[in-house]
Amino acid sequence: QVQLVESGGGLVQAGGSLRLSCAASGPTFSSYRRGWFRQAPGKEREFVAAISWSGGSTYYADSVKGRFTISSDNAKNTVYLQMNSLKPEDTAVYYCAADRRVGIATLTIEYDYWGQGTQVTVSS
Repeated sequence: QVQLVESGGGLVQAGGSLRLSCAASGPTFSSYRRGWFRQAPGKEREFVAAISWSGGSTYYADSVKGRFTISSDNAKNTVYLQMNSLKPEDTAVYYCAADRRVGIATLTIEYDYWGQGTQVTVSS
C-alpha cells in the first residue's frame, strides 16, 4: 500500500513559480510510475505530467509543456512538479498519483494511488 502526501501549493501571482512535492510511503515506491493531475472547480480532473519509475521518461500536457517540469528522487521517495510562468488558468487542486505498472500513464484510470491534493491559486 502506498500513501501519497502533496505539499507546496499556495497563492502566487501570474508569472510566478511554485514547486509541488509528493512524498510517498512504502518500500517499493521507487518502482512505481508517477503522475500529476489537476482539477479546477466544475471541471474534470485532467492530466498534467507523468514520469516513469526510473525517471528516464517524462510526458506533459500541451497546456503546461515548456513551463512545468516533473522530476523524482527515489532516494527520498518524492516526486516534484516545478511550475514556472504560472497563469490564472493553472488554478486548480493538484494531485499526485502512482501506479506499479511500467511506462508512462496519462489517464486517471491508469493510477491506483492518489494523494489528497494541494491547492494552487494564480492571481492575475
